[in-house]
Amino acid sequence: PESAHQVTWLMGDRGLPASWREMQGYGSHTYQWINADGERFWVKYHFKSNQGVKTMTGDEAEALAGSDADYYIRDLQENIAAGNFPSWDLHVQVMPYEDAKTYRFNPFDLTKVWPHADYPLIKVGTMELNRNPENYFAQIEQATFAPSNFVPGIAASPDKMLQARIFSYADAHRYRVGTNHAQIPVNQPKNQVNNYSQDGAGRYLFNAPSVPVYAPNSVGGPAAVEPQNPAGGWENDGELTLAAHSLHAEDSDFGQAGTLYREVFDEAAKARLLETITGAVGGVKSPGIKERTIQYWTNVDAELGAKLRANLGAGQGESAAEAANKL
Repeated sequence: PESAHQVTWLMGDRGLPASWREMQGYGSHTYQWINADGERFWVKYHFKSNQGVKTMTGDEAEALAGSDADYYIRDLQENIAAGNFPSWDLHVQVMPYEDAKTYRFNPFDLTKVWPHADYPLIKVGTMELNRNPENYFAQIEQATFAPSNFVPGIAASPDKMLQARIFSYADAHRYRVGTNHAQIPVNQPKNQVNNYSQDGAGRYLFNAPSVPVYAPNSVGGPAAVEPQNPAGGWENDGELTLAAHSLHAEDSDFGQAGTLYREVFDEAAKARLLETITGAVGGVKSPGIKERTIQYWTNVDAELGAKLRANLGAGQGESAAEAANKL
C-alpha cells in the first residue's frame, strides 16, 4: 500500500514515456548537503527534460514491445549520433535541517514527494548526453554506479530505502563485476587513488609488492588526511532519527496518490488510467484478489474505485479483509 503513489504514476500516462529523452528523472531519495560552515540541509534531486515530456498510449507500447524491443535505446543512440544531444536541467529542493523533525509527513519516506510550494525547485546545472559508448559492454555493462559513492559535502539521510541501497548496490557490483570493479576504466575516479589494496580477482591497478598492505607503517607510506570540514555522514541526532520512525500528520499511504489522481490528472488522463487498470485486473480469476484490487484503488480515490468495480462487473461482495483471509 505504501507504494500507491508510484503505482498510480506508473499506471497513468507518465508510466509510458515516448522516449528516454522525453521523460523526467528523479533522485527519489532524500540526501544531505553540508556546506563549508558545516551546516546541514536535506535535498531532493529533479532532472527536468529539455526535450519536453511526451508519452505514448498503451496500444502503441504493446505494439512496440512485440515489434521493436530496442526502441528506447536505439532512439537515444541515434539522436546522440545525429547531434541532437538530449539534456536535463538539474534542480534541487532544499529543506532546512530542523524542518524534518516537525514536517507534516516524514520527509525521508521514499514514497512521498515534497510539495514545490513548501520547497521550490532551485536550478543548479544541466546534464547533457553528447557521446555514445564505443564499446557497450566495457563502458555500459561494466559501469558500477552506487549511491554509496558520496563526494565531500553530500551524505545520506535516515531514508531507510537509501540505507539499504548504500549497502546492497556496492555488494551487487562485487559479485556482478568483481572485487576490483572500481578499477575498471569506466569506473575509475578522475583523481589518483592512494591506498594499500593489493591482489584480488580482476586487479587492474596495483601497488608495488614492497609497499606494505597496512597502515600506519614505518616506511613512509601514504596516510589518510582528515577533510577540512569533517561534518556530515549519514548519522543524525537521536531526536531526528526517532521522528523519522514515527507517524507524522500526513503519512497516509494513499494521500499523495489520491492528490495525483484528483488534482494532477485531467479527465482524459483519468479515463486512460481507469482503462489501464481495468485491463490489468480484468484477467484475474480469483474474486478475492479482484476485490482486494478494487479496494486498493478505492483507497486512492472512491470514485475511481467505483468506476473500476463497474467496469469489472463486480458486486459489492466481501470486504478486502474477508477476501484476504481466504487467500
